[in-house]
Amino acid sequence: MKLLYVHERFGALAGAEANAFITAEQLTKRGHEIAILHGPGTGKNEEGWKQVFQQQFPLTGKTTAAQTKDALLRFRPDAVYVHKMADLNVIQALVDSNVPLVRMVHDHDIYCMRSYKYHYFSRKICTRAASLYCATACGACVVKNNSGGFPLKWVSYRQKKREIALNRRFDRMVVVTTYMRDELLRNGFDANRIEIHAPVPRMGDPTLRSSFSDRNLILYAGQIIRGKGVDVLLQSLAKVKSKFECIILGDGNHKAYCEQLSRDLGLSDRVHFKGFIPQEELKAYYRECSVVALSSVWPEPIATIGLEVMRYALPVVAFDAGGIKDWLIDGHNGHLVPWMDRAAFAQRLDELLQNKAKAREMGKNGLKLVSERYDFDGYIGDLEQMFAEVAAHAAPRHSPASASLAVPSQLATA
Repeated sequence: MKLLYVHERFGALAGAEANAFITAEQLTKRGHEIAILHGPGTGKNEEGWKQVFQQQFPLTGKTTAAQTKDALLRFRPDAVYVHKMADLNVIQALVDSNVPLVRMVHDHDIYCMRSYKYHYFSRKICTRAASLYCATACGACVVKNNSGGFPLKWVSYRQKKREIALNRRFDRMVVVTTYMRDELLRNGFDANRIEIHAPVPRMGDPTLRSSFSDRNLILYAGQIIRGKGVDVLLQSLAKVKSKFECIILGDGNHKAYCEQLSRDLGLSDRVHFKGFIPQEELKAYYRECSVVALSSVWPEPIATIGLEVMRYALPVVAFDAGGIKDWLIDGHNGHLVPWMDRAAFAQRLDELLQNKAKAREMGKNGLKLVSERYDFDGYIGDLEQMFAEVAAHAAPRHSPASASLAVPSQLATA
């Protein structure tokens, strides 16, 4: 099968890039031909990407629609797999092409003008569909600009509605949790075109298990930005009665604030900010960890760090935000705490620090759950089957521009 990936970046960067790379790598090993239509490079592992995506079609300048059509005609894919792509000229050209389309929904970008589905000031999680409320009462037309330059940027409500309408015409929308499926349904997507395929991390070191030592180590690993709730975690830690040490791994624009808050709360001798560390070095902390704290207060699509640490038989304490409840079962493989309830978060941490037998049992339950439900080979196989079905049975979208770019199916035996 010939698959054309579409993504706004080329090279390693974050979770979306990791998922695009690893799925393309595995599908290539299974005999499929993979190309990519992409935006600017990241400067990280671009050589590795060139080996996996043997044909690359860069998007440059303002003629991205024409470049998209050219890539389709030159590569002639059986299906297109879109990851993150905000350029609506590209999306429009893909929809008009009549080529079978699949979209991976990594986050809330498609249907939320702010992209993170919670209010910056109140921090309350949004449960509304995209509507005029977003542009008026919510004030989401003006958002933070993460691209440099002026700190704020304008987001068009009309363009956001157009983006939703275009994505509704895709043959499949791939989401990572039930929560994300429900968000699409809330925004008028066809339930029959939505499939849940959780991005499965590779198996961890099967010999590595925590000692659950008297060090009482609490571990946080992730970005230190406001939505990740590290400040709320610190406020919770100030209420923990047990002796503990907390290691916070990661960087972000909220780090300096959180470091000062830690000092203000009198936690400096127990909470240590270590910054970003390579993946391999995480194992040293997993060997000593008693519980992993996941303090996100924004609605996480899935929070894959939870799946990762469960592979090392570690229990998790997290706020009930977004898709976390898909894999964190309260009282089974950790604790799911009511959103922003700092006292309850502290209480659950205390329980696991004081009862190591319970912590071990929950860790084992988590390992069993992630091993049975999130199998890597099964994940790739399910994607492979979905692409084959979409390529074979996708219905025409009846766009006026479709005829000139219709591409015949070229399914190969996998």
